[in-house]
Amino acid sequence: MIRTNLARRGFLFSAAGIGAGAVLAGCTSNEREPQNQGQAAAAGQGSNAEPGKPVTIGFSAPAADHGWMAAVTINARSMAEQYSDVTLNATEGTNDVNQQIAQVESLINGGVDVLVILPFDGKALTQVGRQAMDQDIPVINVDRVFDTPLAYRTWIGGDNYRMGVNAGNYIAEELKRQNVNNPVIGEVAGIDSLPLTQERSKGFRDALRRHGFRVGPRVAAEFTPESGERQTANLLQGAQTLHALWNHDDDQGVGVVAAIDASGRDDFFMVGGAGSRNMMELIKADSGPMKATVLYSPSMASSAIALARLLGQSKGLGDLAEHEIPSEVTTYSAVVTKQNVDNYMDVGFDS
Repeated sequence: MIRTNLARRGFLFSAAGIGAGAVLAGCTSNEREPQNQGQAAAAGQGSNAEPGKPVTIGFSAPAADHGWMAAVTINARSMAEQYSDVTLNATEGTNDVNQQIAQVESLINGGVDVLVILPFDGKALTQVGRQAMDQDIPVINVDRVFDTPLAYRTWIGGDNYRMGVNAGNYIAEELKRQNVNNPVIGEVAGIDSLPLTQERSKGFRDALRRHGFRVGPRVAAEFTPESGERQTANLLQGAQTLHALWNHDDDQGVGVVAAIDASGRDDFFMVGGAGSRNMMELIKADSGPMKATVLYSPSMASSAIALARLLGQSKGLGDLAEHEIPSEVTTYSAVVTKQNVDNYMDVGFDS
């Protein structure tokens, strides 16, 4: 995202499809190499896959009430299990702000070494983040950002604006390849009141404008399959001509695809958002309107655990000259197509 308290959605350090865990585990170490010809050596060459100092990581996230959020917790647990030197203390997911605060306080009092927190509400959880930091417990803030950097050591999350940009660029380039003039381009957004939706839509508009195109019929859903189906049906009823459609969210995309199937229309192609395995399978099959999705992957949670481990062991990222973990990591919204879908299946999640 361009950071926002209510943002959601993923992680790839590399647009080439390398798994996030492999990047962090395979390219990091605490070893130092000598300076050479005035150039700073990378902060740690070699591999951090070997066991190091034991680290206890506390993990807190909202309830797994949809596919993306469920994958966040699954990914965090899976990454922790890869390290024999990591103990993960994970709380039960909750959308009750006060309960999440109490859970994080329990983790702090339990003596964890590092905290990984995806807050239900970044503003509401800011104080407990500061409480941990004030007690010298580093906090990895995932996706929904706290109100102040004083509440976290490192933030990792997605880029909502670039989601829109990359979706718009893909659609525009595909329409040009098809020699479509004056195309009608639809948009099924998420919840319009959220900054993340506004950022995605702005990126989409800006990218299409660069190509001389514009957004046509637009509806806003609610990040659920039911709302996606309902709003897409409304859009299709009012748009007799349509060449392309961008849906912001693959969870609601289940309903979007259902509405398209029910309409019987095949006069346009569709691009999704987030990177669910369901949509990747449709892209791979190439038998319907779904041709691409723009990542906002929950594998950011895997990377957050890997980063927490490095912080707990006082290590940096091996391919960077800096000796310390960065204070911010913004993930990249790669475009998944039939040509590269196999490279990204490992970060797909179940809608």
